[in-house]
Amino acid sequence: MRLEKLRKALHAQGLDAILITRPENQRYFSGFTGGEATLLITQDAASLLTDFRYYEQVAEEAPSFSLVKVEAKLSQTLRELLKKQGVKTLGFESTHLPYSEYQTLRKSTRGVKWVPTSDVAEDIRVIKDADELARMKKAITIADAACDHIRDWIQPGMTEKQVAWELETHMRNHGADGIAFSFIVGSGPNGAKPHAVPQDRPIQEGEPVVLDMGARVDGYNSDLTRTICIGEPNAKLQEIYGIVLCAQEAAEKGARPGMQGQEIDAIARKVITDAGYGDYFGHGLGHGVGLAVHEKPRASRLSENVMQPGMLVTIEPGIYLPGWGGVRIEDIVVFTECAIDVPTRARKELRAR
Repeated sequence: MRLEKLRKALHAQGLDAILITRPENQRYFSGFTGGEATLLITQDAASLLTDFRYYEQVAEEAPSFSLVKVEAKLSQTLRELLKKQGVKTLGFESTHLPYSEYQTLRKSTRGVKWVPTSDVAEDIRVIKDADELARMKKAITIADAACDHIRDWIQPGMTEKQVAWELETHMRNHGADGIAFSFIVGSGPNGAKPHAVPQDRPIQEGEPVVLDMGARVDGYNSDLTRTICIGEPNAKLQEIYGIVLCAQEAAEKGARPGMQGQEIDAIARKVITDAGYGDYFGHGLGHGVGLAVHEKPRASRLSENVMQPGMLVTIEPGIYLPGWGGVRIEDIVVFTECAIDVPTRARKELRAR
């Protein structure tokens, strides 16, 4: 089914074949997880080009693909394969094939027209099937449990790095194959940096602590953010947290299939802007998640992506005040036939416990 969709896209663009070099796309179409390979897809054949290190792995993970052994140079092997399969017009992933490699391959395949493509595979991956959703939900559940664990575990004086490591350890001990990305733990003023890197800074009572984390299961990622406070939050923190929570709840309540990403973004952004903090919500509302942590669709001020059943997107409004800190709350939502489902279940109370 996946290859059928890809072949229809190739036909629509007048391509004889496409070269798939992005690892996530290779895994999606072939099942191969090694990464260091090249897929060549035509209307009649599906080939996987790689070297000796991965021959057995290809046989195990991608049995429906023909293994093409790269025993010398990839450029030579590809030239011979394109000639054998009669490829005259070849699409390639322009945002993922390094320019130097593109130059080498193109020069070695004279007579073949190389056509840059964008998001051909990603536009197919954007709709998740039942198997993908099951893996995603497992990754979401693992992250939820780790986040709730931290609420009971965290103590004043612990460092941001200690918290990040505890989150990772908990996920790996409870079923995660790995982490989705480098975790964000931003306490106090560090929380004003949307992509703060955990430091040796001791976490203090009464300040906001932004926790952004995700688990990876069978190649699929989750993405979760909560903001917590050890002890009693002051009035300002309660105010900011309340605004962000209202913005997120409004977006989740209003999101429906058929809406553009910018329409969903506008729902949350209006709540924050009306409260006087619009200048401090500088990023988009959310993004797709799957084999990549950031993928289509987008929910931002400029996104014209139309939400369809089977798509996932994060809903993560935030307010970031330099010198003070930040608040962000993030769920993953799944678009169904007429509404959304919210598989993220991590607690949202501001107080850690």
